[in-house]
Amino acid sequence: MLNAKYMNLRNYTTVKERRKALEKDVNVRLKHIGSFTLDEDIASSCNCENMIGAAQIPLGAAGPLHIHHSSFGIQHYYIPLATTEGALVASVNRGCKAITESGGATTASYRIGTTRGPVFHTDSFEQNQKLYEFLDKNLVFLQSVAAETSGHLKLTGLMSRAIGRYQFVRFVFDTQDAMGMNMVTIATDALVSHIEEKTGATCTSLSGNFCVDKKPAWQNAIRGRGIEVWAEVTIPASVLAQTLKSTAKAVFDTWLAKCMVGSAVSGSMGFNAQFANVVAALFLATGQDPAHVVEGSLGITTCEVIGEDLYISVYLPDLMVGTVGGGTGLATQKEALELLGVYGGNNGKNSQRFAEIVGAAVLAGEISLLSSLEEGSLAKAHQTLARGKR
Repeated sequence: MLNAKYMNLRNYTTVKERRKALEKDVNVRLKHIGSFTLDEDIASSCNCENMIGAAQIPLGAAGPLHIHHSSFGIQHYYIPLATTEGALVASVNRGCKAITESGGATTASYRIGTTRGPVFHTDSFEQNQKLYEFLDKNLVFLQSVAAETSGHLKLTGLMSRAIGRYQFVRFVFDTQDAMGMNMVTIATDALVSHIEEKTGATCTSLSGNFCVDKKPAWQNAIRGRGIEVWAEVTIPASVLAQTLKSTAKAVFDTWLAKCMVGSAVSGSMGFNAQFANVVAALFLATGQDPAHVVEGSLGITTCEVIGEDLYISVYLPDLMVGTVGGGTGLATQKEALELLGVYGGNNGKNSQRFAEIVGAAVLAGEISLLSSLEEGSLAKAHQTLARGKR
């Protein structure tokens, strides 16, 4: 039975007071959790409730990574990766080297938008049809409602599906350089109120899992969400031999067995080697929402043998990223985005450029891991790099 005198963390007003109370209550010293440089007033009011300190994650850099952007010219970057997995940064670094020695990766991207998907309940099929027709004919009106909630947001489209007496709606918003989930949630709440008033339908949930937010889903894999990104490179035989210690045919065979057949036989939604590894490390370093890593793990790696060279590409249909708002303004994360030259708002250009950087870094990770698996060095690399002195 719960002790009636349990400690309520909300009764403490500062980070230090809350941490000291915890230390006393559980008899554990939180020395390192209490050591940090970020602004606790901002973090505790905007990013984390009941804050007691900060969790430190080692931050490494891979690169340089040479990228031919679709709209931002030719750039080179050093990729900040926050991780506790030994060998990951070294692996991405080797992939960056192979890409740069091959003349750089080429990237492209398309802004899908941030989605929110409420679900409505109706009294009958007839009322469900009325709701569908209202949504179909009143996009301009709904856009005006959404625009009143924020000057940095635009409702660009919607779709709906009727199941029984439910109607699932997927609103799509352009949120410029913000990832924008808070923004679109507020806008959707306003939209829902007007829709209920006009149609008589009742909103059962502001999010009915039709978004689809922070979950793996074929809807997002097929329709896309956030920003969809492509990255590709052709690696010459000389780079394959010298840097990756492999050949085009050998990497292709490993890709076919692992990413295609292995993913199919296991029922995977991502046909790739390790998208989530690189996406997670970049997200943590740059203040993205870590839960969106599950969406960033969706995607496909493709390989082709061209003579003795290897063509390799990645497709990420669902990158939920931002360069302003959320965790991007925290001191460390802001510096990481500044390292990449993409911090802040720039009419959507910074977030799209950042998404292409993520795509190219993911490509580097795929190249290195597939090569390592082919040559049999994966276990040795982890033995050497992930089991150092404690």
